[in-house]
Amino acid sequence: MTKARTILGIDPGTNLLGFGIVRMDEAGQASFVDMGVLDLRRIDSGYDKLRCIYEKVDALCELHSPSDLAIESPFYGKNAQVILKLGRAQGAAMTAAVAHGLSVTEYAPRKAKMVICGNGSASKEQVALMVERTLGINIESKYLDATDALAIAMCHYYQLKSPLTSAGGGKSSWEKFIADNPDRIK
Repeated sequence: MTKARTILGIDPGTNLLGFGIVRMDEAGQASFVDMGVLDLRRIDSGYDKLRCIYEKVDALCELHSPSDLAIESPFYGKNAQVILKLGRAQGAAMTAAVAHGLSVTEYAPRKAKMVICGNGSASKEQVALMVERTLGINIESKYLDATDALAIAMCHYYQLKSPLTSAGGGKSSWEKFIADNPDRIK
């Protein structure tokens, strides 16, 4: 038996920010809660975009009361300005989550794709298909940015579910596993 949790997944961006929410029940089963895309393309000021990101994540925290934020970490890129902007978007989302007391975990884009699809280079369409099948939902093509966020949330779900990881950062903990499962030790 596990503790029920709600996981908010964020795929940060300064033009399009995807979010996806999954709930893990006491039996350890995941279910779809919500998903969407925050379209920031019509906002000119970078600072206004950051305010909108903060307000959206704050509103999602108020509405769904998540316990965890799983967020895609900025990845290596050729353009330093793009990485800087993504880092700022990530920071705005993380600040809102931390203000609500959420546990924050970052995942590399390739890790989430590997966990969901078995391929770290999977396309958005492949990720969407696997998320659809895993959660038993239908995803419209306009939500492809949100499917990455759902994949990040599902990646965190699998980390939480694994007996060899701890929720506090994904590090292996044989001691915790043994303490939680004394009947499995001979």
